[in-house]
Amino acid sequence: MDWINLLLIFVILAGVLLWLLLMLRKNPSLRDAREAEAELLTIEALQSYATAAINEFTNANLLDLGLSAEEFERRRNVVAELKSSLKTCNSGSLADKTYVKSFIADLLLRGAAVSETTIDRILPFGDARLLSDQDKFDILLHVYKLEHGMQALSALIERYSLAELKSVIENGSTESYIITAEEIREIYEREAPRLSFEDKLQIVVQRIYQQYKGFGAIDELRDQTIDGVSGGVSGLPGEMREMEDEVELMRSMREPGPRGCDSVWIFYRGKSIRLAFLGFGSDLELKRVCQNIYKFGSPGQLSEAKAYMVNEMQDGSRVVVVRPPFSESWAFFVRKFDLPNLSLERLLASDRVTGAELPMQMLDYLMKGAQVTAVTGEQGSGKTTLLMAMVKSIYGTFNLRIQELAFELHLRRLYPERNTLAFRETDKISGQEGLDLQKKTDGTVNILGEVATDPVAAWAVQMSQVASKFTVFSHHAKTMKDLIWSLRNSLLKTGTFQNERIAEEQVASVIAFDVHLEKERDGTRYIQRLTECVVIDPDEESFAELARLLENGADENAALKVLARANLDYYRRLTGRTFEARSIIEFRDGAYVPVNRPTPRKVELMAGNMSKEDEAAFRAFLDRYWGSETA
Repeated sequence: MDWINLLLIFVILAGVLLWLLLMLRKNPSLRDAREAEAELLTIEALQSYATAAINEFTNANLLDLGLSAEEFERRRNVVAELKSSLKTCNSGSLADKTYVKSFIADLLLRGAAVSETTIDRILPFGDARLLSDQDKFDILLHVYKLEHGMQALSALIERYSLAELKSVIENGSTESYIITAEEIREIYEREAPRLSFEDKLQIVVQRIYQQYKGFGAIDELRDQTIDGVSGGVSGLPGEMREMEDEVELMRSMREPGPRGCDSVWIFYRGKSIRLAFLGFGSDLELKRVCQNIYKFGSPGQLSEAKAYMVNEMQDGSRVVVVRPPFSESWAFFVRKFDLPNLSLERLLASDRVTGAELPMQMLDYLMKGAQVTAVTGEQGSGKTTLLMAMVKSIYGTFNLRIQELAFELHLRRLYPERNTLAFRETDKISGQEGLDLQKKTDGTVNILGEVATDPVAAWAVQMSQVASKFTVFSHHAKTMKDLIWSLRNSLLKTGTFQNERIAEEQVASVIAFDVHLEKERDGTRYIQRLTECVVIDPDEESFAELARLLENGADENAALKVLARANLDYYRRLTGRTFEARSIIEFRDGAYVPVNRPTPRKVELMAGNMSKEDEAAFRAFLDRYWGSETA
């Protein structure tokens, strides 16, 4: 009898299963529900769901919900906070970004069937073979963020020496800085990260957010402690791929080149590094990022007529965006400044470079001595960062007035207790008008963010001559001579002066010192030299020194040497020379060394602007490195 009962049970179970299969075939709603759930569990579908849910939540009429007074007020505050965060989360505000991401996570858990059993359908976390290179990088970055925070990318790069020269591009014929997809795969295999459900959820939420409100593939990179990030600066633009001779172009290559929309670069410790495994996926996505990344503060509309935009983000990052027809493709450049760790000691690597205290102290005394100082160097050499750090040495009693193209010095963030105000050009207010206004704002020190055009160069000379105690600015000149000549030419082009020699004399009499920065191929940045501009004026310099020597009873040979130098200066002026570039400090063989002592005239000018304590320390500093003036 037992076997008959078992047989009956088996027949009944088989019938039930057969009935379920028939019902599934006859009733498509059940099948459609499962298919709909599978379709919902994709990044694109979840993004659409989150967008619709957030729009419904923020646009709902609260009066129709029948809420109590307390619940109504609470709901209204939540909606207002969410709307505010949605407006500013893509402007560099980490707090607002975190709030929006937490709201999206809550939506996924409550209404999108995302759970521990379904989350692997969204991204195949359990099978590394199915993960894309971008997926693996996102996972690695998330894991490193748990331990290193905003230093995560730096920690990953340093641990695996990713910022090294590689012979990869152009069939290995040249070296470049690049992080390849193969390297990311190897690192992922070596790390073999183990993720909790919360980790997986945060990765999915970040992917949804960066396509919904963020900056696509570079959204998390932008927040990291790096020097900058850019996109759209390599690969083939969309228009070029559509050229009629595309076939002929591709035939000349062994393999098709990367697309312009898959161009992501970071600026890390002075090196431009391409992330070959990362991209925006389409030209439309790159265009979306370019159209959103500059919007903080509503600077205006990027259009074909106004095809570039320079602005800042809420965290102080500088943003430059360009578009066709001005550029061959859409592109953006984000430049970041590490404000919390800004100091001369860190910038000049005082713990690793011999004699770094020499230029550090000299820069300190230049600011205390109220000397007109130019910070020069190529792009990315650290001019703006050094300028920001030098301001700390200016006496706190001095009022600072800054003129910039876009706000990027952010001195009020660094020194909030000082009297500081920055101005910038607008469509209706020119830089000259801003400069004229500064003369009426009780400013003591004028700072120019960057001298890059002829009008701005004329401002720099003008600001140094009148209306302020001294001026500090940055410039792209390579030497002191180039700096003087460039400013001279700008004065001539703007019509400020008509005579070349007089213009040069004016500039040379204004510029006191030049701090020139260099960037080596490996990204190392340092002060190559600190130069004094010595005006060739025998009446005021050499002959005055001669008279001083004679009064002090100096020997005849010393007096003859000074007289010979005075005569030499006189004939130099007759042949057109108005100034001499005199090196004070140079960087030689990995160390800073003193070269020439500052001229007595500059020393006295600097000392006259210092407090008695600083003056004594300054003279002792000169004697320690250059020897006593009377020696």
